[in-house]
Amino acid sequence: MTAPEIENLDFDFLNSDDYDELTKALEVTYNGTLSPWWEEDKIAKLVDVFQEGQVVIKVNGEIVACALSIIVDYDKYSDNHSMKRITKNYSFDSHTEEGDVLYGLDIFVVPEYRGLRLGRRLYDYRKELCEKYNLRGIVLGGKITNYQTYLNDNTPKEYIEKVKRKEIDDEVLNFHTANDFYPSRVLKAYIEGENAKNEFSVLLKWDNIYFEKPSAQVESKKTVIRLGLIQWQMRPYKDINEVMQQAEFFVDAVSEYRSDFALFPELFNAPLMAQYNNLSEHEAIRLLARYTEEITNRFSELAIAYNINIITGSMPELRDNALYNVGYLCRRDGTQERYEKLHVTPDEARVWGLQGGNQLKTFDTDCGKIGILICYDSEFPELSRLLADEGMDILFVPFLTDTQNGFSRVRHCAQARAIENECYVAIAGSVGNLPNVRNMSIQYAQSMVFTPCDFAFPSNGIKAETTPNTEMILIVDAEIDALRELHEFGSVRNMKDRRKDVFQLRKLVKNP
Repeated sequence: MTAPEIENLDFDFLNSDDYDELTKALEVTYNGTLSPWWEEDKIAKLVDVFQEGQVVIKVNGEIVACALSIIVDYDKYSDNHSMKRITKNYSFDSHTEEGDVLYGLDIFVVPEYRGLRLGRRLYDYRKELCEKYNLRGIVLGGKITNYQTYLNDNTPKEYIEKVKRKEIDDEVLNFHTANDFYPSRVLKAYIEGENAKNEFSVLLKWDNIYFEKPSAQVESKKTVIRLGLIQWQMRPYKDINEVMQQAEFFVDAVSEYRSDFALFPELFNAPLMAQYNNLSEHEAIRLLARYTEEITNRFSELAIAYNINIITGSMPELRDNALYNVGYLCRRDGTQERYEKLHVTPDEARVWGLQGGNQLKTFDTDCGKIGILICYDSEFPELSRLLADEGMDILFVPFLTDTQNGFSRVRHCAQARAIENECYVAIAGSVGNLPNVRNMSIQYAQSMVFTPCDFAFPSNGIKAETTPNTEMILIVDAEIDALRELHEFGSVRNMKDRRKDVFQLRKLVKNP
């Protein structure tokens, strides 16, 4: 199935005014058969008593996915309950702020938009809601719709075991187990009107490992940001599809660990120049620039599908017949922003004819402000200082170096940027050889995450690092609260102690 064209994706709370639009999505999803809790007055009640539990995903302004939930005092109900009982006859009077379990009433994704992992995004939100309100976990009843086909030869327990072993395909069970749920017990006649003999549901649970008793303080914003760094292997690729297949593999891998960002290296798509090796270097890289728009759009689709912000490293781009080294921040909400390499190396200017860009800015994300500098730019401390003045917490540096000399320059300068700007700095590069691409024959890299050097951080300022010259990923947690503590109470305070009475720093070019 061809994925629908997505111009904008919004994750928002459900409102009563959305009901007519919601009904359209429901009719497509459930073939016009609606459960009692989907009636208009019931939706209005849910929104009124617990709006945070009722969320929707809109694509191009239209609702394509929705999740409904309430908080219940689960000890008042046994595991062997019905939907009617847990909701107090669909009145939702069972919802209580003093409860300890998030109860999932329903979740759906319009069929046309399945495969984009929108359901996973809804469950990631529900899990974060559990952590926010310090709930024990999520409980829900899921109907095993395929069971009727196998009921003559299998008990419900046998059916569930076969689904676990992948002998039987069950969409509901597969979806929930993929989202870390486990079956707790079999329920008969869970939904009102079902035949207790032939209709079965499964009680599914997810446990919040961060649950503490008594309840913990509610956190209003994300304070731990998970970074996924891709140390990319340069190898021959037949075409753009092979490149993006490998890119999706890595995006999938880091998203499995619930990473908030995926960082790719500078000029990671250079292997595609092999087909132009009969041309001069500057002609080959200009032909490589033809792929940049398509690669960026496909990265944007991956960002939505895998619920992760992707920093695309860099690629050549032609604008007004001038060649630039640029990259894109592809946010998980479908939006994109462009960044440029400001300083090109003498080799890049001489061999490829690259020109330096003019745009320097921070980027707002759902994880706070970030900055992005491409390779050589990290060796100019003024740039990162300007970004830090705008509130940057994490600086991403996609790089490409051929020798240890070049890598050492980027590595040590990046570490200095972390110390002087009181921020995290993540660098990711490429490894391997490209014998059929001129001016790109060898690469050397070790991807790393640097921190300031103070008591809340590693004493050597290295949070984590990969094995040099080996294709791999690096998953690292960046604790933003530690930066706030450093800024106020650090042993030294580089940002606060600057002598602004002696020197000043400002940008001469305003960003568009």
